Amino acid sequence: MERIQKIIANSGYCSRRKAEDLIKAGRVTVNGEIVQELGRKASYGDTIMIDGKALKKEEKEYILLYKPRGVVTTSSDDKHRKTVIDLVDTPNRVYSVGRLDYDASGVLLLTNDGELTNLLIHPSNNIEKVYLVKIDEAVDPHALKKLEDGVIIDGKKTAKARVKVKKIDKKKNKSLIYLTIHEGRNHQVKKMFEAIGYKVSKLKREKFAGLDLHSLKSGEWRRLSVHEVKVLYALAKKN
Repeated sequence: MERIQKIIANSGYCSRRKAEDLIKAGRVTVNGEIVQELGRKASYGDTIMIDGKALKKEEKEYILLYKPRGVVTTSSDDKHRKTVIDLVDTPNRVYSVGRLDYDASGVLLLTNDGELTNLLIHPSNNIEKVYLVKIDEAVDPHALKKLEDGVIIDGKKTAKARVKVKKIDKKKNKSLIYLTIHEGRNHQVKKMFEAIGYKVSKLKREKFAGLDLHSLKSGEWRRLSVHEVKVLYALAKKN
């Protein structure tokens, strides 16, 4: 027996949070009975319906995408911009684990596994994200120390981060900085640098939960191996 929202999320229909909204709205039935209590449980053999349509369990899928710049991480876009779903070939309904800004590139995980998604995005699990940040200025190394200790963005201090200088070119007035964080706040990396007086000109996520781009080129993708999925679960649950 599992909570109904978990069964819905594990089916690939939507995230667990969205499933909770559907239940509270009275749009979910179990064996013909409308269920609105989030604590209710059911079995995978029960007939679960959403808006009158039977829930179908999809095969779990895990896709690693090298997201290009100029692509949104939603499944659809009212501005008719290209989405990450347009870049992958799968019959299943997958969604991104977290987000990357429209003008950012790099590692993005797509899946229909709601349980893994929740584990990877929950702040308490401390899943690391490594970004390569380009600044069109020669950054003062002393200012970067503030990022390590945490800075105030949106009225709240960020958690401690790791900073590594890749290159500071005073002649060309350019800097490349590696920033490792485990939070996932809105536009966090850009806002962290703004807090110390710098504007990010280019942003690339190099790693997410230990996954990197390896041999992928921008716009390319691959499916994760069974071993890689097990490692992700072990990492999230360990943290």
